[in-house]
Amino acid sequence: MNGGDARPILITGGAGFIGSNLADRLARQGEAVLIYDALRRPGVERNLAWLQARHGDRISAEIADIRETTKLVEAVRSARAVFHFAAQVAVTTSLTDPTADFEVNIASTFALLEAARTADTPPPVIFASTNKVYGDLADLDFELGDNGYQPVDRQVHESGIGEARPLDFHTPYGCSKGAADQYVLDYARSYGLPTAVLRMSCIYGQRQMGTEDQGWVAHFLIRALEGAPITLYGDGHQVRDILDVSDAVDAYVAAWRQIDRVSGQAFNLGGGPANAVSLRTLLAHVETITGRPLDLHFDDWRAGDQRYFVADTSKARAALGLGAPTGWQDGVTALARWLGEERGLTIGRPAQRERMAAAAL
Repeated sequence: MNGGDARPILITGGAGFIGSNLADRLARQGEAVLIYDALRRPGVERNLAWLQARHGDRISAEIADIRETTKLVEAVRSARAVFHFAAQVAVTTSLTDPTADFEVNIASTFALLEAARTADTPPPVIFASTNKVYGDLADLDFELGDNGYQPVDRQVHESGIGEARPLDFHTPYGCSKGAADQYVLDYARSYGLPTAVLRMSCIYGQRQMGTEDQGWVAHFLIRALEGAPITLYGDGHQVRDILDVSDAVDAYVAAWRQIDRVSGQAFNLGGGPANAVSLRTLLAHVETITGRPLDLHFDDWRAGDQRYFVADTSKARAALGLGAPTGWQDGVTALARWLGEERGLTIGRPAQRERMAAAAL
């Protein structure tokens, strides 16, 4: 697959949830992969160990902080392509430590782009952005339906939020990721560096170490499996279009393989209207598949939280040749099964376990 080019594919944050799934896919396709990760998030060291055990010397690792510029520059200049996932990922953390948020999300992305631009053979850069660049969508009117908040505007209700939506950065996290998003796009425009941006909705799936601040689908499942309380911020009627990580990896690989055609473009990446689900609806499904009543608590809305975000994925599907995404019920059930196996926990009552097994056939 590498056409005789022995240089590795660099994945910053490559031991994380999406990065490790992408690394696994690329290694299975015969690519050498360089993981650049500080291994600070609990559990990600297991992802790296899993990759190395599964793929041997196709996986190499640089254990370093993304702010260690000398090491980052060296890694970028050795790479055939760069997938940039390393980031400060929590709105709450950005509010308590905006300086670190700036350093990780803006300054380090700038250093990475400069390293790529000045390399002897500039590698393509694919950047993991966020739907938070569109702000809280406060100008849209919503009504409360059976599956949470829905836009009154018929076109938005049917298609979701498209890339033509004006950017509107909220919270330090929104500002830092949004600024990095724009830098990546401008380096294609100003310098001809091959780049693309994927603005992600909520991605979930295997190898996700979910917490309250990031990876909420896995977090809900872990808490449910452990019988621990779950806190909903706001009223729980918030709607998101959730996407299985295997479908997200399809998009990242396609963006890289077709970078000459899609360079300089941003794509919304999510489950789309077919996978739009409210937190309450998802939790009802979690209760069904785990066979355990949930201990739900409510707290105040958090800064920058969107009552609704569903991506219009038509541009990404057309440009990148993506297939239909995994249905959210099937994907969440598969994640519950994986989490249960990872933690040695029993999922569901016998009849429910039989239904889960049948669904996997």
